Amino acid sequence: MEEKHMQSVLISLLRQDKVQLWTEPFISDQQKIQELAQKYVSATEFTLEEVISTLESIRADTSRKDEGNKEFKETAVASLELHLPKTAEIKKKKVQLKTKLDITTQELKKQISEEYGFKHFNLILTGTTLSPGKRLDEQNVKNNSKIMVLVVSSEQEKTEMLKNEEKKRQQDEGFQRTQKGFQILSERDGSEDPTTTPFLEIADQKGNPLQIPDSERKALILAMGFHEKGRALMKKRNHSAALSHLLQADEQFNKCNSALLKTVDNYAVLQLDVVWCYQALQQLDCLNDARERLERAEDCFKRCYGEQQSRLQQIKGHTGGEDVLFLRLYLLQSLLAYHDGKKNQALNKLRNVEELYGQLGLDPEKMLQLLTLGFSEQEARLGLRACRGDVEAAERLITQRKKEKKELKEREREKRRRRLQDINTLVELGFSKRDAARALHQSRGDVDKAYGVLLDSAEAQSSDTQTNLDQLLDNQGVVPPDLLSPSPPSSSSEEPSTSYDSTASGSSRLDEELVNEALEDIPRHEEDYLDLTLDEEKQLMEQIRSSLEKQSSSSG
Repeated sequence: MEEKHMQSVLISLLRQDKVQLWTEPFISDQQKIQELAQKYVSATEFTLEEVISTLESIRADTSRKDEGNKEFKETAVASLELHLPKTAEIKKKKVQLKTKLDITTQELKKQISEEYGFKHFNLILTGTTLSPGKRLDEQNVKNNSKIMVLVVSSEQEKTEMLKNEEKKRQQDEGFQRTQKGFQILSERDGSEDPTTTPFLEIADQKGNPLQIPDSERKALILAMGFHEKGRALMKKRNHSAALSHLLQADEQFNKCNSALLKTVDNYAVLQLDVVWCYQALQQLDCLNDARERLERAEDCFKRCYGEQQSRLQQIKGHTGGEDVLFLRLYLLQSLLAYHDGKKNQALNKLRNVEELYGQLGLDPEKMLQLLTLGFSEQEARLGLRACRGDVEAAERLITQRKKEKKELKEREREKRRRRLQDINTLVELGFSKRDAARALHQSRGDVDKAYGVLLDSAEAQSSDTQTNLDQLLDNQGVVPPDLLSPSPPSSSSEEPSTSYDSTASGSSRLDEELVNEALEDIPRHEEDYLDLTLDEEKQLMEQIRSSLEKQSSSSG
């Protein structure tokens, strides 16, 4: 962390002074490097020895990358930066290794073993262990990638390898099951029997359904489903698996209308969650992407919540609960500013974090008062934070929320009852239950319009049937090729169908299993995303504060 910080500070100064260390006179004149280092000692808190060493390292890295990029373009031979474990025989921690990227991890390990003498070790790329049998380029290894060599015992290597392969297999399988489950849900359009078929609706912050075009609704359900699954994995501290789900959620969100994303805070929260996983996995190579994501999150919060959270106050009547999001935002901004060598900015953001942390800390006595009244720990925590520690206000708010939820459920129950009644009315008029349900969905619950839709459909089908009979007569009973339906997909097809047909004998047992698994991670409380214990945040705060204080003491 300190080495990265020194490099960031000095790179920033070099850019500011438009100095290119890899050009003359710095290549051949060591005195010029000394003079530059002396100048930067007075502008930073580093020693002369540290500045010279870091400048030399920056120059060497840049020259090496330039040469490596040229070589990679010409020969497809990549330069990898290996981070070696410290041993008595190996003094250098970082070394360069030249290799093609179409070889397997096992072949690369053989090269490393011959060069440095390690017998049993794993190779780690941005928090993920490279699989021995897979090619490097299949595992996102690129020119200039940084790879850590992690030495293990023979038995440990075998166990680790089996464990990692099993973990990866489970993660891949879990990811695919989640995707299939939410795809099934996204295909359901509300036309099935609501008493037997799970169906997801997009609702506002009060729980009222929003009217969204079908194409966007499907993308939103997938996005929010993957996001919730990712959040569930984050709570288990499984940040690697969480990140893959969050990035898939991001991909689905980006299929939605940008105007919609500007009015909901889900997208901003997702950006924060992605960056939180980056820092948990110590993926410092993702700093540029992290910076852009935090900017998007901050812009989105401003639009959704309004200046001084005025819009949020108007919608919800309180704003305290959302402060946990701003705490995490400022904390991540402080971390990035530190890595960028912007000490003052890092310190200012950290002060904002510490101030919010003080406000969001919960008094155990107040928590106990609310728990004694029969509220859950989550309800008490969210209520107290929303009301900034006022117990009586929190009690009123939680009670009001419970009342609103109950009323919403009753309205939904009544809506379902009326809908089933309307379906039965249309069935009595001679239409199938499935067609009646779909027509009602299409006409947004208006039974007269639904009847019109069904009549139009029946007339169209009658007309098509007559046309087909006429064509059969014209062709002397032979069905023309253009009227033949395409063959149904083979049951052994690699890509499983995600459509849902309520006319079948109910969806398959596997489909229902997948849907139930997907729904497991949908939180019961609509503000679950605001319910942070702040334990991880406190740990990161202390880490940044300690690093900043070390710098100050070394400069003093």
